[in-house]
Amino acid sequence: MRLEKLIAIAFLAALLAACSTPGGSPRSNAADKREEAAQIHTQLGQSYLEQGDLKTALDKLTKALQFDPNYAPAHTVIAVVYERIGQNERAEQHYRKAVELEPQKGIPNNNLGAFLCREGKVEESLRYFRKAIADPFYATPDTAYTNAGTCELKLNQAEAAEADFRKAVQANPQNREALFQLARVLYGKRDLFHARAFLQRFDSLNQPTAESLLLGHDIETGLGNAEGAQDYAKRLRSQFPDSEQARSLDHAGNMR
Repeated sequence: MRLEKLIAIAFLAALLAACSTPGGSPRSNAADKREEAAQIHTQLGQSYLEQGDLKTALDKLTKALQFDPNYAPAHTVIAVVYERIGQNERAEQHYRKAVELEPQKGIPNNNLGAFLCREGKVEESLRYFRKAIADPFYATPDTAYTNAGTCELKLNQAEAAEADFRKAVQANPQNREALFQLARVLYGKRDLFHARAFLQRFDSLNQPTAESLLLGHDIETGLGNAEGAQDYAKRLRSQFPDSEQARSLDHAGNMR
């Protein structure tokens, strides 16, 4: 069944549900219907975004905001679309509008913080990550902790970043990015045994990257474990032969 038809059916069901409460009294009104239409079009826009059809996604999200200009999720998703197509000024307007509409909620605050960090407004971004973390109903605070740590590294605040990465891992022991970044920070401090431990936890999730394999090689080299370093090097060359990390490893080998 076509996506459009599925959405139409869902929209009809939502409108029918709006017509009565469990007690049978009518509750349908123009505001309810506008919000429900905005919700349906936002879901549709999200679906097209995930499929990579940015033009149709933008059309659906624009329609959502025509139905209800104060529907915060529509502002969040349309901001992502605008950022993807390089219209960052408009993206920022919508990220900020979502926070204005839901100032205490974790998701819009985290999204705005992440955008500001990408735009180089790093110090401002940290304020929004803290607001996201403060939301007791925010389901993924580890995401905001990880984003905060990543942005703190841009400010050369390694200790603050380490603390936030640790909090992210405490909140979600399988947060891949936090585990990797924590290993990287500890390697930078030459705390090699703890760096190894966190990288091993990352590696146990079976989603290695060229960066993680090179870091593993460097940690084991620093610990004097030639066999372990060789194993990471072999994996790096096998799994990511064309990567910059594999080339740098080969270049270093040729320099010896």
